[in-house]
Amino acid sequence: MQRREFLWSSVALAAGTMWPAGRTLAAFSPSPESGWRSFEVTHRIEVLKPEGTTRVWLPLPSVQEEGWIRNMGNLWQGNARTARLVRNAEYGAEMLYAEWAPGEPPVLEVTSRFATRDRAVDLDQSGKPAPLSNADRTLYTKATRMLPTDGIVRDTAREITAGTKTDEAKARAIYEWVVDNTFRNPKTRGCGLGDIRFMLESRDLSGKCADLNALYVGLARAAGLPARDVYGIRVADSRFGYKSLGKSGDISRAQHCRAEVWVDRHGWVPVDPADVRKVVLEEPPGNLALDDAKVTDVRRRLFGSWEMNWLAYNTAHDLSLPGSRDVTVPFLMYPQAETAAGMIDSLDAASFEYQITAKELTAS
Repeated sequence: MQRREFLWSSVALAAGTMWPAGRTLAAFSPSPESGWRSFEVTHRIEVLKPEGTTRVWLPLPSVQEEGWIRNMGNLWQGNARTARLVRNAEYGAEMLYAEWAPGEPPVLEVTSRFATRDRAVDLDQSGKPAPLSNADRTLYTKATRMLPTDGIVRDTAREITAGTKTDEAKARAIYEWVVDNTFRNPKTRGCGLGDIRFMLESRDLSGKCADLNALYVGLARAAGLPARDVYGIRVADSRFGYKSLGKSGDISRAQHCRAEVWVDRHGWVPVDPADVRKVVLEEPPGNLALDDAKVTDVRRRLFGSWEMNWLAYNTAHDLSLPGSRDVTVPFLMYPQAETAAGMIDSLDAASFEYQITAKELTAS
């Protein structure tokens, strides 16, 4: 079996706390003071029905922020004739591209390490963020294929933010509106598509994280606020005891998209209205009211903070897959594969089998 390696980063494993899975709910209060934790995430993929040349693209951790996430390198092994790290120039999204010749049974395993700690913005105090560059402001306010900023999206954003005086007030008004007016649909495949014009025009404001948080991002952009989806995967249980907000062990279906909005006096503010709706639907005993204490606690905190039992991959939209036959995906959060017959459905286990596992590391 061939083996290729990207060396682990020289960053030391962060000394963090090993949190047991909670049995009772604690106050949901993510804080950087909880300390750094380190994780190892492994993707193992196998294309079960190869035809002609087979190609695979695996998302790699690409978000590097000194305050809350530090990527520590990747290792890969498998029988691919070609495998290399590629990087999207516009968003900085990284992926492992692998290719197999006809007749080869494609198998690939990639392991990534990262360190992270909770994020929490003190919204009562003005921070001192570095100014957002003109290039980033343009990138994160522009329309994409799934995130138009005109028509019904613009009109809805104007209605929601009418009467607000500051960018922070606009950002919060949109957050509250998304929480109040959407709901999580357990029948949605995967994490959804994020087609927000369809959602608004059909008045079907349901879906999962890639739908509900995309709606937040699109409305924020239409209101003139830089905003972005952050695509990733849950890697551990919630230490606050929320069963709906964590996943450990096999995380093959634990993908989760979050969102950020730029506020001038704070910088990038983490938000996650989709997880509020996940708590409403899934937290025992289920189908909670919006005024349930479990919901109000999370709702208050998920404008301004994230519990970082989660790996951030990238912020990319309309991502071209290098080496493919002119394929562009709305986002890269799931493994992608292509054969001579075309793109394989990432959610079709009969054709494309993958297992993703995570484990927490301790300081040596």
